[in-house]
Amino acid sequence: MSAPVVLALMTICFLSFGYLGVPVPFSLMAGVFIGALLSDVSLAAIIQKIFDGVDSEALLAIPFFLLVGELMSSANVVVRIANLSVSLVGHIRGGLSQVVVVFSMFFSEMSGSTTADVAVMSRALGGPMKREGYDPAFIAAIIASASTIAALVPPSITAVVYGAVGNVSIAGLFMAGVVPGLMIGFGLMLYCYFFGPSGLRKPRAPLRQVVFAAGDAALPMMIPVILLGGILTGWFTPTEAGVVAVVWIVLVVIPALNRGHIKNIPYDFCIAGLIFSLPLVTIGAANAFGWMLAYLRGASYIAEIITSMAGNDPHLIMLLMVLLFTVVGDFIEPVPTIIIFMPLVNTLTEAGDINSVHMGVVLIATLAFGLITPPYGLVLLMASKFVGISFAKALRAALPIYLVFLGTIAFAIYFPSVVLWLPQKVLPESVGCFKSPAGTGYICPK
Repeated sequence: MSAPVVLALMTICFLSFGYLGVPVPFSLMAGVFIGALLSDVSLAAIIQKIFDGVDSEALLAIPFFLLVGELMSSANVVVRIANLSVSLVGHIRGGLSQVVVVFSMFFSEMSGSTTADVAVMSRALGGPMKREGYDPAFIAAIIASASTIAALVPPSITAVVYGAVGNVSIAGLFMAGVVPGLMIGFGLMLYCYFFGPSGLRKPRAPLRQVVFAAGDAALPMMIPVILLGGILTGWFTPTEAGVVAVVWIVLVVIPALNRGHIKNIPYDFCIAGLIFSLPLVTIGAANAFGWMLAYLRGASYIAEIITSMAGNDPHLIMLLMVLLFTVVGDFIEPVPTIIIFMPLVNTLTEAGDINSVHMGVVLIATLAFGLITPPYGLVLLMASKFVGISFAKALRAALPIYLVFLGTIAFAIYFPSVVLWLPQKVLPESVGCFKSPAGTGYICPK
């Protein structure tokens, strides 16, 4: 049987099982086994590829970042961050909707997980927003949209997977994701100010109250400093940064702020391990699916189509990749999407002479956008369930917010110098810069 037919059957099998409600990893494996049975690939080779997918040291960062978010949430330390957000922006038009965005910008720098973000914000701010009269559909839409910031800013789990699978600097992806992440955050704040409900605007907090709230949240707010400071100075890798952050929370934050929670820490470790098992099994299945896609030259077929349309124009290649990832991201979560299509991404990155970190940030932003688009829209679906509103109503409320994401993605494509400015300044070698032969400074590729 020809390779295109096998690829088509694999895809149809995967999508069919997915629409029937079969979990993503098992849907992927169904497609993989169909492909193996219809080709000369042995089942032993497929099993080997599943284990190869999870056998990566860089992926060890994920459980520690998940554990950071779980400890912060279950110990109820996030309330202090919410209070700081209220004191900073609670008086601005939009009230608690502004607080949601600022809270997400803070918490995203601790957990790196969009699902953790949406769960914590729904629990911490969903109820107060309802009591203040916000429309539940808008609550779900703004919480889901704000939670996507975690996919871009460090310590993004999506960036960890992209870097580990694509052999791209994880630290470089962390730094390059800051500008798009802030653009989405400030874009959402502007949307809430001009087009969102006015809400109940609180009195402007005096400087003394802001200082008190900042001091109250100082210990948990040290976590982003530990993560970024350690990575940027080269003291430890992203995985080691996650370990240090967990140690800080367990030995300092929880004993100082919520001593009674110490007895629950073993339970938090177990929950984080269970949560990690979900992306881990998906990573293994997606790696096998991606390997079959490459073995059957599926990535080459798609790359030929894209290069025939775009040539070597990097902007057009990235626009077509954004279109592809937008469609795929509507059906599949970011992690399996990255693993399955990484051979294609690498081929087109080389064809267009595109900086690998630049390509990574653009595609991660696109996949973050896919988390709030139909028919899957994982975080929007989660937010609607937490808030108690139908997915369709939450989707209608989220539609105008799409402009913020589309504008950010377009900016990231056409202004790479801005996106790569921060990593070029703090981690130049992560984006391909090399030391000047003159002995001073770095020379960076255009």
